[in-house]
Amino acid sequence: MATEETAGGARKATKSKLFEFLVHGVRPGMPSGARMPHQGAPMGPPGPPYGGSPAVRPGLPSPVMEPSRKRPAPSQQVQQQAVQNRSRKKPVGFPGANEIPTRQMDMREPQSDPTLGSNAKRRKMADKILPQRIRELVPESQAYMDLLAFERKLDQTIMRKRVDIQEALKRPMKQQKRKLRLYISNTFNPAKPDADDSDGSIASWELRVEGKLLDDPGKLKRKFSSFFKSLVIELDKDLYGPDNHLVEWHRTPTTQETDGFQVKRPGDVSVRCTLLLMLDYQPPQFKLDPRLARLLGIHTQTRSCIIQALWQYVKTNKLQDSHDKEYINCDKYFQQIFDCPRLKFSEIPQRLTNLLLPPDPIVINHVISVDPNDQKKTACYDIDVEVEDPLKSQMSSFLLSTANQQEIASLDNKIHETIESINQLKIQRDFMLSFSRDPKGYIQDWLKSQSRDLKLMTDVVGNPEEERRAEFYHEPWSQEAVSRYFYCKIQQRRQELEQALAVRNT
Repeated sequence: MATEETAGGARKATKSKLFEFLVHGVRPGMPSGARMPHQGAPMGPPGPPYGGSPAVRPGLPSPVMEPSRKRPAPSQQVQQQAVQNRSRKKPVGFPGANEIPTRQMDMREPQSDPTLGSNAKRRKMADKILPQRIRELVPESQAYMDLLAFERKLDQTIMRKRVDIQEALKRPMKQQKRKLRLYISNTFNPAKPDADDSDGSIASWELRVEGKLLDDPGKLKRKFSSFFKSLVIELDKDLYGPDNHLVEWHRTPTTQETDGFQVKRPGDVSVRCTLLLMLDYQPPQFKLDPRLARLLGIHTQTRSCIIQALWQYVKTNKLQDSHDKEYINCDKYFQQIFDCPRLKFSEIPQRLTNLLLPPDPIVINHVISVDPNDQKKTACYDIDVEVEDPLKSQMSSFLLSTANQQEIASLDNKIHETIESINQLKIQRDFMLSFSRDPKGYIQDWLKSQSRDLKLMTDVVGNPEEERRAEFYHEPWSQEAVSRYFYCKIQQRRQELEQALAVRNT
């Protein structure tokens, strides 16, 4: 958990510093109230027209243009190609139409598509890098680039550690042996003749079985029932009969864990009982056949450990066939256990199925005393149990944790928005500087650029600027064009008349 908090805090602190530097210009190590001195020309004049909103193209809207001079609306692919051509043909030093806000332009806020999700525009690391021209203009921005490099290294380190933890969790971790202290106690409730209810008028006793893990360092305490697969309490059959002398609890997939078990029965005499506790081994363990247990020196163990011990016995006694390594030549003990002179080692897991038995339960004999003079009514037992390494749960919680992720994502979005605003302001600044140096030439070049862009976007045929002059219609081809035009009109009118006469005749 400490590693998780440290990693999340480091990432959050780095994001906060990046955003604070971009917005307020605070360098790492500067006092909280200090600001970096401003250098260079201002990034556009103040006021709403230069607040970073994209400008609307000042060209003619599509309804105003003459229908005869405009083709049907191009498809989306043609529009994308036109935008690409516009960006390629844009003169050096002149921003595009959407990048040039002026006070005469119609400034509108960009409208977001409500059908798109929050992840419609995937943010990239390159989107957070300041362009080289801005870094040259503002030398103090190098501090931001240093923070960005540090963030990249931090993310790489955290990602590498996460991969290491994932690989460590795939490998089986060694179980730790701990002491589970078991408390068995009982209370006696004598009969009350003046009691109104039936419960109080009959003497009864109550047996409690509880326990806890000694020196448990985990923050989340395990429930007592989580250590067992089943619990059976056997009472005296002579006192409670063959149908009511057993109390059983067995684990099911929907079992709710509890801190203890409680049994209440009527009676005013001491009762001998037997508790059978079956531990819930994870991974499952098995009791070996007596012959195999004597051979390997193992009483109860997991299947993988049993197979590993068998392989160790085969290697120690050189039972592997020298010609065919897949086979094992059984000695007299293996022949007694597996009942064959020769077998494949791959057959051993299948043959082990009949030799593995359920582990023995823990048997505790207890006397439920109803003597009021008997002060010793609580018995304690220590049971050895195997528990997972607490480090495994901490590593799993680190991988599944989403702490600080929302705040880090929010800071990332603010950084991207700030970088986009800086780039927009840089475009506005370049526009103002170019306009201040040569207003007339800049406006003429800008209008030419706008005209080319408008033609690409609207797919207009011809050159409107040349066609509006009289010299355009005195060219040598104009006479032939007029003749063809009138010929087409006459043919069109003739077809209409023929169709009208045909309709009348029918």
